[in-house]
Amino acid sequence: MPSGEERWRSSERIAAGVLESAGFRILEEHARLTVGGVEVGEVDLVAEKDGRRYAVEVKAGRLDVGGVRQAYVNARLMGAEPLVVCRGFSDSSAEALARELGVEVLVTSDLFLVEPEELESVLREVLYDALEELASLLASDAALSEDDARILRAVAEAEDLSEAAGRLGVGVGDLARALDGMRSRGVLPRWARKYGSLRLAAGVILARDRVRRALRSLGGPDRARPSRPPGAAPRPAPSVRRTAPPT
Repeated sequence: MPSGEERWRSSERIAAGVLESAGFRILEEHARLTVGGVEVGEVDLVAEKDGRRYAVEVKAGRLDVGGVRQAYVNARLMGAEPLVVCRGFSDSSAEALARELGVEVLVTSDLFLVEPEELESVLREVLYDALEELASLLASDAALSEDDARILRAVAEAEDLSEAAGRLGVGVGDLARALDGMRSRGVLPRWARKYGSLRLAAGVILARDRVRRALRSLGGPDRARPSRPPGAAPRPAPSVRRTAPPT
């Protein structure tokens, strides 16, 4: 995964692209702020649009009250308009303060401030976790009773918990308690909480059980290895070449 600084720099590059697509012109990056010849801070981007200059703060996450104050003070020190590019406000207080101080906020999609490399890394981790959970589910040796199989079939075939309960002729609460019991015994994985994941897990467990039963039916000792066709001569024993001991 990218480091915090790499992610911040990535967010700045993407924010600059977002601003340019909105009609802004980027004038400067990492502009130093000084007071009486002393450096007191830095503005991420300096942009211009319609003759107005903006001190732009870039936030990879959501904007809180502290971020609003920082953007306002930095812009005043630079003699520019305050502008923040972020994923939204952290709470209503931050939004109210930004409105009161005249801090303009450009809200982007969560995916806007993620570069393709970071997104690929995130997706890889998610996929790895999903495959690991699936492998664990397939390798589980938890015993599956007839009642378990009946409940799992109802869950796999129904669109929601209420329909599954109806198929089983029980109440929703009773079915929920039965599913919790199956999680406690390791029949169902702990992550199968929402109905979509529960339904997926039920389908995988039932398929795993069918495959195991099919393999057991083929796994008798007389079928463990192929036999010779009737009337076929036995294979000759492999010859062993003997050498005389050295004299």
